[in-house]
Amino acid sequence: MIRKLLLVIIVAVGSNIYGQQCPAINYPADGETDIPVDATITWTEVTGINGYLLSLGTTPGGTELLNREPTGIINSYKAPVGLPENTRIFATLSIIDATAQPVACGGIIFNTMDVTTPPPCTILIAPDNNATNVTAVTDIIWAYAPTATSYVVSIGTSEGGTDILNEVNVGNVLSYDPPMSLPQDLRIYVTVRPENENGNMAPCTEESFFTGEVDDPCEQTDSVTGEVTSSRPEIELPNRYTKCVDSGQIMVSPEGQADGFRWYRVEGNNETLLSQNRNYQINEVGNYILESYNIITKSGVNLECVSANNFNVVASEVATIESIGIRKLTAGKEVTVNAVGLGEYEYALDDSEGEYQDDPVFVNVPEGPHTVFVRDKNGCGIVSRLIERGLKPEDFPNFFTPNGDGINDYWQFVPPPEISDVLEVLKGSISIFDRYGNLLLELDPNSRGWNGNFNGKQLPSSDYWFKVVSTNQQKMIGHFSLKR
Repeated sequence: MIRKLLLVIIVAVGSNIYGQQCPAINYPADGETDIPVDATITWTEVTGINGYLLSLGTTPGGTELLNREPTGIINSYKAPVGLPENTRIFATLSIIDATAQPVACGGIIFNTMDVTTPPPCTILIAPDNNATNVTAVTDIIWAYAPTATSYVVSIGTSEGGTDILNEVNVGNVLSYDPPMSLPQDLRIYVTVRPENENGNMAPCTEESFFTGEVDDPCEQTDSVTGEVTSSRPEIELPNRYTKCVDSGQIMVSPEGQADGFRWYRVEGNNETLLSQNRNYQINEVGNYILESYNIITKSGVNLECVSANNFNVVASEVATIESIGIRKLTAGKEVTVNAVGLGEYEYALDDSEGEYQDDPVFVNVPEGPHTVFVRDKNGCGIVSRLIERGLKPEDFPNFFTPNGDGINDYWQFVPPPEISDVLEVLKGSISIFDRYGNLLLELDPNSRGWNGNFNGKQLPSSDYWFKVVSTNQQKMIGHFSLKR
């Protein structure tokens, strides 16, 4: 009987202690509706603890609006940019007990009001309106405008000016960090316009401040002459390098002196340190930065005075001549070179060391064989091709077998791979004779070929002869076999 009574007393005391440790949210009340979006959530104060943790979400135990935000020993919280309108919100409170352990307590549910009017205008918090000697590297900070869900910011160097920032919606935040330093020693004008789905209360008051001159420790001004000198390295480096695809690496060597160097590879917004040597071998195309620096001492502190050179490495290669087009003109011919590849190419005719041109078209080219040269402007090589080359015996098959099996059923001129049009080589038709010199047919070199028939009848297996004239007046006579 005594043991049972003791157990009941211990359990009751423990429950009482736990109840004393957990605060109760007293505003908003559980289930309350039409709560202002700029409401301050408050709860009862608990002594002897290390702080509170508050979570806000749109589902039971949710934290998407506020994730276990510590409030210290302050028993209230106000969302810096307000709560979402017309939303059911679950608030959960925890404490950090005397042993620094979090203890989960209860929560409430409430609904925010439906906002039907635009938000009021706001004011600058920093820099203050009419502030002076503001550093050129500064954030623009403004006060929360109740019911605002976004802010539109304009910055200029004159009243109503937007030459620095023109009507940019920065979202539901209370500050803006200009990507570049503000102009020095000028009045800067700022307008921040709060907005929500109902619009805005424009025009809002424009505020301004003065920037001061920035003391650059890496620059020195002669007190007598006023001449400004810099401790930053003066490094010369091309802004573009070319890497031939069939070569390994390229060595990049800066011109100029510095105390140190840092090479970076740039991919998107990420920079990867590659080397801290003076020279660097690059084997990949892409974007790079060379940082060079000199070390100076100011007030006993070592400082780096940095210069940056941005450059990119691109790929190039020797050209591939896909085809050469020839068009007959009244005087000579027009030759068009179709070259492809990663490089930038220039073209020459008949002389690899001659005068090159950017245009791949040559006009008034005289009759006869010619050679075109295609050179990569980045030094990755030269490729050439002979146009109107002479006829060769291998351009004509030694035999054909017109038996209908789909293999060697026709006899025809076989243009070499570098010739895209047989009329670049042959002048007119191909004359075919029997072994006694009788003309059998004039074969069109653009046709499928000869099938071994004459006047609708199959000719017997035998040797036959052909005669052809090239465009450069070369005559060729040969023979071939018909096999059945």
